[in-house]
Amino acid sequence: MASIKLEIVSPDKVVYTQDIAMLIVRSTGGELGILPHHAPLVTGLVPHAMRVKLGDGDEQLIAVAGGFMEVTPEKITVLASAAEQPIDIDINRAKQAYARAKERIAKFHQGPPDSDDIDFKRAELALHRAIARLRATKTDFEL
Repeated sequence: MASIKLEIVSPDKVVYTQDIAMLIVRSTGGELGILPHHAPLVTGLVPHAMRVKLGDGDEQLIAVAGGFMEVTPEKITVLASAAEQPIDIDINRAKQAYARAKERIAKFHQGPPDSDDIDFKRAELALHRAIARLRATKTDFEL
């Protein structure tokens, strides 16, 4: 079976390196499936749990907080602002971040119409990062 090398890098370390069968990611333009010998591509990534499909049929999830992906026919390089494998995620901390972000968003909707749009966007991004981390660990939580 054909494979493609996947390398996920965050600012402080190489998070993941392995030959894989397929990568499913959520880009700024929508969801993409990357197979070996894919056409060259560069795209932005939004916060989500990437699906890494291995040659033996197993699937791994890796949380990314956004970034960029470069694809060549032989290699996928993900440059993520933050990336974590499920074993490295503190589930309680992720649940707390999720609750804080939901609370901030609720306060924004209750506040005056001239509320700070930047704070809303920051809370929204924090919510998406927390959801990505929780999904990567396959943790049940209420949306």
